[in-house]
Amino acid sequence: MPSAANSERDGVRVTGVYSGVVDREGVCRPNGLTAAFSVSGTAAREMTYTIIFDADGYTGVTRIVGPVRPGKTLRGTVAIRRSVGEPVSGPQVSVVSVRSVQTAEAPSENGPCPASGVRVWADRGDAAMGLRVTGLHLENCGTSPYTLDGRPQLQLLDADHKTVEGIRLVPGDEVANLDGSPDVVRPVTLNPGERARATIAWRNTVQTVGAPVNAPYLRVRAKPGAAPVMVTPELDLGTTGKLGVRAWQKE
Repeated sequence: MPSAANSERDGVRVTGVYSGVVDREGVCRPNGLTAAFSVSGTAAREMTYTIIFDADGYTGVTRIVGPVRPGKTLRGTVAIRRSVGEPVSGPQVSVVSVRSVQTAEAPSENGPCPASGVRVWADRGDAAMGLRVTGLHLENCGTSPYTLDGRPQLQLLDADHKTVEGIRLVPGDEVANLDGSPDVVRPVTLNPGERARATIAWRNTVQTVGAPVNAPYLRVRAKPGAAPVMVTPELDLGTTGKLGVRAWQKE
């Protein structure tokens, strides 16, 4: 049976919550919820959304939805599994976070090869003792060799997709030397099917007067002139004013 749902954030709205989860065999299982939702295209361009849903007593889930054209509404459902512990009576599914990127700049770890001939995406990252680390990955999915020479070109953007100014991009070792290897800029040529990685690192320390800097979005160009790809590493830079960027290395 559906229950009332009115959670809404940034054009994403939960429209209904149903008990049970339908598995791959089409059988409804009682150990979860199914939430119906809608995504409204309020931007001027076609967008792809990354949405996090959650409910008390259940395990949060991330869905990538799109493309959503301007002025259009896309509807879907998401399954949310019950976590360890007693079931919660009448749980309310919430939209915890919404991030949106232009579909033309959406990252792709798999699927059809982009027109650029390369896929670019970010991993989930790691955090410990105030140090954040995220890997930027590139795969040559084309038919010709692809050469990188240096560090990716990066542009930080805030939650409103506006450029964040005043952040220095420095060699990765100036923030942390993670594996002891030298951060050396050298040409990297990838044959079709090969991959490269460039790590970004930052600290969320707050040491000086001023507001901490948060930049959810990062526009990545693998090299000068490359097509941009927007990833969402959720950069919480504190007041450090810098982001470390290691050179591309073959994986």
